[in-house]
Amino acid sequence: MQQPSIFQVYNASAGSGKTFTLVKEYLKVLLNSEDIFSFQKILAITFTNKAAGEMKERVLSSLEDFAAGKENDLFNIIIKEIDADKPIIQQRSKKILEAILQNYAAFSITTIDSFTHKIIKSFAYDLGLPQNFEVEMDAVSLLNQAVDVLISKIGSDKKLTKLLIDYSLDKTDDDKSWDISRDLGEFSKILLNEEDTAHFRKLSDKSLEDFKSLQKKLILIQKELITKMRSTGEEALQIINSRQLISKDFYRSMLPNHFISLINKPEATKFFEQSNLKKRVEEGALYLESKSQDIKSSIEEIPPFSPFRKSCPVK
Repeated sequence: MQQPSIFQVYNASAGSGKTFTLVKEYLKVLLNSEDIFSFQKILAITFTNKAAGEMKERVLSSLEDFAAGKENDLFNIIIKEIDADKPIIQQRSKKILEAILQNYAAFSITTIDSFTHKIIKSFAYDLGLPQNFEVEMDAVSLLNQAVDVLISKIGSDKKLTKLLIDYSLDKTDDDKSWDISRDLGEFSKILLNEEDTAHFRKLSDKSLEDFKSLQKKLILIQKELITKMRSTGEEALQIINSRQLISKDFYRSMLPNHFISLINKPEATKFFEQSNLKKRVEEGALYLESKSQDIKSSIEEIPPFSPFRKSCPVK
């Protein structure tokens, strides 16, 4: 006869409440036992320091709330799933919280790395290691070695070779050093950021061809945007010229200069929505009060600016 599984698996996507569920199960074990030191017999392992810290914080804050008699969603779920009433949960929460704070070292919610290190430390003699050994993680050196291995494949891997050579040529076209090793080294440091880990996992099944295809799409989109920006700049200057206006007619020449920049340097120009110009236009700072009425009227009659009737207070 097949024995029932003693394991419970929670398989869910990011943001679906896995941490909430794990904290709930952890608290159920604590609160369903009369032994206030039961936390010393429970091992909770996570992948990252951030996740371990978050789980510890949630457990402690929940126990603090329960001890104070606060009833929230977590409390209502737990009281339905364990054999204890509210006064008992409140009493146990207070005692367990005090026990954890007085024996915090035994509050074992930790990472896989820390747990493995603890085991190795316990068996250091059997493994032939000194009792005072230390683990050093020189992540930057490892990343640099990985970059060196990647570059060493140039010439043996045709697709990778072409990709890296194209990248190097792009850098020289932008008047930058052709040496890509430093760029790859700097970019690889993103792998050390815990917050970016989930995003990189989504890319794990992508091939070089997938990235090449994406690059082509991005280049095409960039070209289309640059064309639109230049077209917008040219159209705007035509409207300004058609009204016999010059750059100096506008407050600090900001408006014409923006459109000139869109034409000449679209890649380096912040478009209207992302620049200070939008604020100036909304404030009505289009021209100086000292300008003639004809100039003021010509500027105000430009369709997009017609709602803005104020002049800049600067004399």
